[in-house]
This record gives sequence, C-alpha cells and structure tokens, in this order.
Amino acid sequence: MSNSTITIYAIEFVYLIKQCSMGFAYTIKDQKGQYFITCTVNQWADVFTRNEYKDIVVDSLKYCQENKGLKINAWVIMSNHIHLIVRSEKEDLSDIIRDFKKFTSTKIFESIKNNRQESRKNWLLWLLKQDDKIIFWRAGYHGEEISTKDFYDVKLNYIHQNPVRAGIVEKQEEYLYSSCGDYCGIRKGFLNIEFE
Repeated sequence: MSNSTITIYAIEFVYLIKQCSMGFAYTIKDQKGQYFITCTVNQWADVFTRNEYKDIVVDSLKYCQENKGLKINAWVIMSNHIHLIVRSEKEDLSDIIRDFKKFTSTKIFESIKNNRQESRKNWLLWLLKQDDKIIFWRAGYHGEEISTKDFYDVKLNYIHQNPVRAGIVEKQEEYLYSSCGDYCGIRKGFLNIEFE
C-alpha cells in the first residue's frame, strides 16, 4: 500500500471518528455547500444490475443539473446505492435530493414492473412496496459536508474505487457509470462534471 493511500485512509478514519463524536448528524446545513451524498436502495436490494435502471438515475441527475442548478463533482452508481459529490447554485440541495429520490423511486419501480426481462420482478416489487407505498430508497442520504481539499480527495477516491472494491472492474476508469473516466481524461461520461 502506498503512502498516499495510507494517508487517504487515515484522513477518512479521523473524519469518521469526528462524526461518531457528533452523533452522525447527517444533515445539509449549508444549502449551497458541497456535500458527499449516499442514497441506498431499500433493503440493500441489487436493483442497479440492469443498465435501464441506472439510466433512469442518470437521466434524473441530468434533469437536476439542467433545471435545478445541481452541480456534480463526482458520482458512481453501484448495484444497490449511489454516491455523489454535489452542490447547488439554484435550489436548496436538500430539496433537489428529495425530489430526485421521489421521482426515481416511482420511475424505477414502474420500470421494474413493466420489464418483461426482469427475472426478479415479483420479489423486487414486493420488497420495494409497503402498504401500497413505494419505498425504493432508504430514508435519508447521509450528507457529509466537504470543507477541505483533503476530505474532498478522500471522497473522490472512495467514489471511484467503489467498483474496484466490489470486484466489478479491475481498473476504476473501466466502469462506465462513474465520473472516473472524466477525471482520467479517457472519455466524456454520462453527466457533466464540475472539476475542482
């Protein structure tokens, strides 16, 4: 393990210790601030194994960029969660996230319901609905404010290494549903990226 990797893990560990002492207060206090966001599928269900469901997330994020002032610094869609580094120049960030989650919940649920190729359809529909209410995303989004360059770098590395740690790809830049290709300069990704 290189010294820079050890340093990144050390910074992340120190930050987590600080969060523990603060009672994990994951709220967006500065609506125009920059945040690391995690949205997790209910019951950690592996929904995003199909590109059509990931594409709904991408299209919704594009809409938020074009119409709500969402600025995306980094992103990744994993099988059962997404990570983002984001901020807003227009609407309140918490409102954007709320609307994004509400829209994608319904849209992905309907896509699963209408997908003839979905072998897990009945199970997913059962899992993602309670009392006739769609519960696609888990409550909250664990917004962690990014206030230093070191913490930004830690989260950026964490986002881009996710597919490697999960064994999906060997090299982080190979994963298409991520901003890594943009940062490596090997391709334009699905979303417009605001570089730091």
